[in-house]
Amino acid sequence: MAKVILICGKICSGKSTYAERLRDQINAVILSVDEIMLGIFGQSAGEKHDKYVISVQKFIFDKSLEIIRIGTNVILDCGFWTKEHRNHAKEFYKKHGIPVELHYIDISDEIWRQRLEKRNAAVSAGETNAYFVDEGLEEKFASGFEPLSDDEINIRITVTK
Repeated sequence: MAKVILICGKICSGKSTYAERLRDQINAVILSVDEIMLGIFGQSAGEKHDKYVISVQKFIFDKSLEIIRIGTNVILDCGFWTKEHRNHAKEFYKKHGIPVELHYIDISDEIWRQRLEKRNAAVSAGETNAYFVDEGLEEKFASGFEPLSDDEINIRITVTK
């Protein structure tokens, strides 16, 4: 049976890059909140961003069931920053009899800040379609990320550079 893999980690920790590598290894479809949000709204979702994210996540969860039912693995690149969100996802898939794995991208604050600077420069230069993370957004993500307990993690990927 196909499974779902939840990719968890801070913004700009390498979740999408990891998901792309994993996709090829396990023959999976990636469903990404950021890809959909940026594709529809670009950088301009504004005050409604969080509301739209909730709608996109619901769509992704529902669409993933269809993909899994035809026998294809699904990778969810949604951040899963809070324990509540992680638990909700695990319960949703278990309720449907679908195996769930959580892969955690573990990154130090120093490397994370270096990556944010590099990504912001690339976004500003028009070299990538990603979110520009200003100080307010950086603080929002930093304060909203809830550390994982070891029993939540199936696979830990430690970022070293």
